[in-house]
Amino acid sequence: MFVDSVDSDIAPSGTLLGLLQRGRGDGTLHALAAPRTEALAALRQCVLHDPRRDWHIEHRSLYYARLHMELDAGLDDFEKHLFHPDDQLGDAADAEARTGLALSVLGHLASYGDEGALALLRRYATAGANWQWALDELAVRDEDAGLRALGPAVLARFPGTPEGDAALAAAARDAFEPRPWRLWAEDTAHPAQADRLRRVREQGSFDRWQRQMRTSGPRPGWSVREVLDWAQDGYEQHPPQHRESAAARCLAAVAGPEDRAELLAAARGPREAARAAALRHLAERDGAGVLDLIEEAAADPNETVSTAALTSFARMRSVAALERARQWAVAPEDTLPDGLAAVAAEMLACRGARRDADAVLTALRRTIRRHGPDSEALWPLVDGAGRLTIACAAPVLRHIYRETASSQLRGRAARALAATDPSFPAGFAIECLWDCEETTREVAAQCATTGDARVVERLRRLAADPAEEAGVQSAVRGRLSPDGGR
Repeated sequence: MFVDSVDSDIAPSGTLLGLLQRGRGDGTLHALAAPRTEALAALRQCVLHDPRRDWHIEHRSLYYARLHMELDAGLDDFEKHLFHPDDQLGDAADAEARTGLALSVLGHLASYGDEGALALLRRYATAGANWQWALDELAVRDEDAGLRALGPAVLARFPGTPEGDAALAAAARDAFEPRPWRLWAEDTAHPAQADRLRRVREQGSFDRWQRQMRTSGPRPGWSVREVLDWAQDGYEQHPPQHRESAAARCLAAVAGPEDRAELLAAARGPREAARAAALRHLAERDGAGVLDLIEEAAADPNETVSTAALTSFARMRSVAALERARQWAVAPEDTLPDGLAAVAAEMLACRGARRDADAVLTALRRTIRRHGPDSEALWPLVDGAGRLTIACAAPVLRHIYRETASSQLRGRAARALAATDPSFPAGFAIECLWDCEETTREVAAQCATTGDARVVERLRRLAADPAEEAGVQSAVRGRLSPDGGR
C-alpha cells in the first residue's frame, strides 16, 4: 500500500540497528535486552556514522549517550574515530558530518561526569579538524581553568599574517559559544594572546562597517522598476543571486496604489526574478486577481517562477485563498500544475475546518503512496491530521511513525496519534518515553498510561536526570503528582 523508505544508509525499522538509527524508544529497550556485543556494535555504527537526515534539527546525542552509559561502553572507539588520519581530509563540512555526532555524545557523557570524555574533547579541540565543535561542547561543560589552557594551542592554528588574523576574527565571531574566547581575551597570563584577540576583533568590526557602507543593494528613493531590475540582475549573474524575497520586502516599502498596474505586468512578464518578486508582493496583499496569477505562474516551466507562486500562496491568509485551496485540493489528478494541489492541502491542514478532513486525509495518503514516509511534504499534513482529529488517519500515522527515518516527523506523528488513536497511551506512547526527541518524550510523559510498570520507573528517572529538558520534566512532574496519574 505504501512506498517504503529508500534511504540505503538506514537499516529496516524492524532491526535493532534500524531502531537505533531512527532514535526510537524501542531501540533503547531492544538494545538493553539484546546480547551486549550486538548492542554495542549497533550503537558504535550509529555514533560513528551519523544516521540523521538533517543534524541541524534532529537530536541523537543525548539518546546515544544514555544508552552508552546503560551498556557501560568504553571510549576506545571514539578515540580511534576522532584521531583517524581521515580526520584531516576534506573541508569543514566534511569534518562536521564525520565527527559532529561523536563529539556531541562525548559532551553529554562529560556532563554526566565522565572525565575520560572530557579529556578526549580537550585533546581533540587542540588537534582535530572539527575543533570548533569540540570547543563549543567544552564551553558549556568545562571549568575556566581547563578552557584557558586550550587558548595557546587554538590560537596557534592561525598564523600571524593578515589572512590568519582574518580567519581568527571569523572563528571568534562565528563561535556558537563565546565563553572560551572571552576567557582567552581576558587571560592575564598570556597578554600577547589577549592583545591579538582584541586587535583582530576591532579589525573585524571595522571591516564589517566598511562592507555595510559599500552595499550595492536597494537604497532610499528607489522606484518599483529599480527594485525589480535589481532582482532580475541578480538572477542573471553567474552563479545566480536569488534576490526575489529581498526584493519583495523592498517593494512593500516603495510600492503604492499607483504602481499596481506595473506590478501586475511584472507578475505576468517574461523576467523570471522580477515576476517572482512581484507575485510575492501581490500575494502578501491579497489583491484582486492574484490567485489567478498564482495558478498561471505555478504552471510555468521555470522553477524560480513556479516555486515563487507556490510559496506565495502558502503565505496567504485570506478567506478567498482558503476557498481556492478547497477547490484545488479536490481537483482531479493531473488537472493542476505540479505542487498546486499539495500546497492547497497544506493550507487546509494548517488553517482548514473539520469539513476539510477528507481532503487532508486524501493528500496524506497520496503523498505516502508517491513519496514514501520520509517526504517533507508530510509534515504539515501529519500536523493537520492531529489538529482536525481525523481518527481514520491513525493507520497511516502509525506507518509513518514506524518507518520514517526523520525523528522530527516521527514526533509529529506521535502528537497526531495522541489526538486520533485511543490505543496510543498504552502503545507507542510508552516507547516514546525513551525517544531521542525531547518534544516526543514530552508528549509521552503527558499521555503514557501508568498501568505499565516501566512507565512510572521511567518517569522517575527522567525527573531526576539533570540533562533532561525542562519541558519534559514539567510534564513528568505533572504525571508524578498525586492527582497527575491515570
